[in-house]
Amino acid sequence: MPSPIVMADRAAQERFLAELVRMPSDNPPGDCTPAAERAAALLEGLGFVVERHPVPAERVRAVGMRSATNLIVRRRFGPGPVIALNAHGDVVPPGEGWSHDPYGAAVVDGWMYGRGVAVSKSDFATYAFALRALEAPDAPTRGTVELHFTYDEESGGEIGPKFLLDTGLSRPDFAICAGFSYAVVTAHDGCLHLEVEVRGRSAHAAMPSTGIDALEAANMILTALYAHRNALTRGVSHVPGIGSPQLTIGLIEGGINTNVVPDRVTFRLDRRIIPEENAAAVEAELRALIADAGCAIPDASVNVRRILVAEPLVPSPGAEHLAEVLCRHASVVFGEPIGCKGVPLYTDARHYAAAGIPTVLYGAGPRTIEEANAHRADECLPLADLHRATEVVARTLASLLNDGSASEGQTV
Repeated sequence: MPSPIVMADRAAQERFLAELVRMPSDNPPGDCTPAAERAAALLEGLGFVVERHPVPAERVRAVGMRSATNLIVRRRFGPGPVIALNAHGDVVPPGEGWSHDPYGAAVVDGWMYGRGVAVSKSDFATYAFALRALEAPDAPTRGTVELHFTYDEESGGEIGPKFLLDTGLSRPDFAICAGFSYAVVTAHDGCLHLEVEVRGRSAHAAMPSTGIDALEAANMILTALYAHRNALTRGVSHVPGIGSPQLTIGLIEGGINTNVVPDRVTFRLDRRIIPEENAAAVEAELRALIADAGCAIPDASVNVRRILVAEPLVPSPGAEHLAEVLCRHASVVFGEPIGCKGVPLYTDARHYAAAGIPTVLYGAGPRTIEEANAHRADECLPLADLHRATEVVARTLASLLNDGSASEGQTV
């Protein structure tokens, strides 16, 4: 049966989430400290002690952001393992096509609408109220729960979770990161972002042969990349839910005017890396392909710059126990079998796994990122799933801390 505390807090939890959605935290531009301060105030209003950890300005600028402050809440019940719950509060800009105010947190037929309501401000609410639910007469007597609320997932997580771990601000024994409620995620894609710059020489459009057409050279490279993308479909991950590697050209700019031979074109590509692949090998392959295609216009110069590399998340020792406990409780709460899967995106969970911490993803949301309109107009969340996911996380934390199955330094 649902915890009485979770049941009683439903309206308060919805108000908490709505306040987070109403506070813009778009990244870019990535000026996220005001949103962190608002979240901290809301958490303090729930009775939590909140640590604020501003990221040094030079590190913020290095990842293309303007400001970031990480938040940590620590609740120590007694000696024992530390379980971290991580969610990110930065969001992609809303874009066009919304039928609801992206910062309005409107509720229609039991669904809340707004940018970040599913990815992943919802899990600020999931994790905070799951921790509140442990404040009961039968509260755990061992272990610690930490809330890690960070603001740079859309920039790669380097100054969020990785900053917390690298600086020793936290060293949890287990981690649960933001996800969706109809599956426990144990693996996900990695990602490589490259920027390709093609330089030529401008000329009058009436005499194009006197210039070097950077767009023509870029077209040669793009044609090769799209052919390579088609070939990638032949490789499929053995992890359910992952699928094939993917390649997308997401940004392109260049040229001077309609009547001028373009002297410079740049574009950025996104290459999703399945768990069976190696990020370094993927990058080397793409760089070789780009160099070979660029040779078709020998007088043009081609420069490739890495923007981001994120290794895939692969199941780690100890994570299977976290997943088993989450699946068991989720199946009871949702009234249907909830299992494990992979997802074809990358998340901050990889930073915890890279530090040797058993890590899975679980949180509030509908069955799929498509149903949530994640990164699209009219992002939404069924509030019933928010409450059920909160119940699952609260039960899981109680099980892990009360039954002794998660113990510090133990491989389970």
